Amino acid sequence: MHRAYVGLGANLGDDLRATLTQAALHLAALPGTRVAALSSAWRSAPVEATGPDFLNAVAALDTELAPLALLDALQAIEQAHGRERPYRNAPRTLDLDLLLHGDVLMDTPRLTLPHPRLGERAFVLRPLLEIAPELAHLARGDEWASQRIERLGPLSL
Repeated sequence: MHRAYVGLGANLGDDLRATLTQAALHLAALPGTRVAALSSAWRSAPVEATGPDFLNAVAALDTELAPLALLDALQAIEQAHGRERPYRNAPRTLDLDLLLHGDVLMDTPRLTLPHPRLGERAFVLRPLLEIAPELAHLARGDEWASQRIERLGPLSL
């Protein structure tokens, strides 16, 4: 078993909270995987993008899946939610980012672990630190602390 952290986000759709809850249920249904923790929902402005505000969360998974197998599963869940990728940082119905996978360090064209911008973005750090405060060392600088973000309350499975 490996502890993996997955960022969940969406800014297109009628009920973003329901989208994140459904995504978390899909994560829980992955083979050899259980959701160990799920952060609150957080609303944030898009970073380096346009469009409506995002709703974000982070899930801690205990999984037997290897990093690339988990990435494939995350992308399949995104597709099931109608994810399109017309251009970089486009608004999205669902975005699932593999942030960490145990102690794995990886830098390939498909996947970089830890996620390369994990320590710079409040919409990742705030929900991550809510469920894993021991990972505070991953925060880089303090620019992220001034990014607009609002905790909206717990998500539940």
